[in-house]
Amino acid sequence: MLDGKQIRAKLVGSDDERAVSPVIGVILMVAITVILAAVIAAFVLDMGSNMGSAPVNAVADSDVDNTNGELTITVEDMGNAQKFELRGDTSALTASNNGVDDLDATGESETWTYTPPSGSGTDKEVRLVAIDGENEQVVETISYTHG
Repeated sequence: MLDGKQIRAKLVGSDDERAVSPVIGVILMVAITVILAAVIAAFVLDMGSNMGSAPVNAVADSDVDNTNGELTITVEDMGNAQKFELRGDTSALTASNNGVDDLDATGESETWTYTPPSGSGTDKEVRLVAIDGENEQVVETISYTHG
């Protein structure tokens, strides 16, 4: 007849025959689990690539009067923008004050003048860009017709 103790001794082995003690095995399994969880968290949370770079979220409105040759930009919400830049073909524009430097708070507005068209004119385009450190966002694309 089969003795359970003999079968157990053959399958499991004695204390002298075991390669690793159960305590060391548990410690290794816990360490592997913690390291694996940290690696997964780093990829899921995307900790390494874009920490702290939120998009610029300013809002502005523009009004173009091709009859009188005026382009007015009003800041509706500064959001996290530090400043604005007017980019594109700005050669025909003349700021009435300090240009985009005056656009530094919600509710501020600035007007640029240009020669209005006397006929068909030339279509021009400028972009108002909100800047927060190294992050930039085009807030408004403005088209006007220069004479």
